[in-house]
Amino acid sequence: VQLQASGGGLVQPGGSLRLSCVASGNIFDIDAMSWYRQAPGKQRELVAGILSSGSTNYPMSLKGRFAISRDNAKNTIYLQMDSLKPEDTAVYYCNADSRTDWTQATRYDYWGQGTLVTVSS
Repeated sequence: VQLQASGGGLVQPGGSLRLSCVASGNIFDIDAMSWYRQAPGKQRELVAGILSSGSTNYPMSLKGRFAISRDNAKNTIYLQMDSLKPEDTAVYYCNADSRTDWTQATRYDYWGQGTLVTVSS
């Protein structure tokens, strides 16, 4: 499975950005798709996840400003980011894994190359 993320860039504080991630290859291996981010000097963290059923998973700290969506016909997920803050600056990575339910353990996963989001005036 190959994941191609796009949509990153420079945005002012308070602005919005929409990321996209397209999955290709043996997509029948995957169901859950997620966005993670890694800021300089920090660990990679979950931003949002979505199953093919549409069920979503967000950490409480980001719920409300970020919204994940999915177009199964296009094998694509999106991340709409609003009210961006300088602390949202990070490389955003697309991830796909084997889970079909959020209670399952991940048996295998795949990572995209990341797209840089910079929030600065």
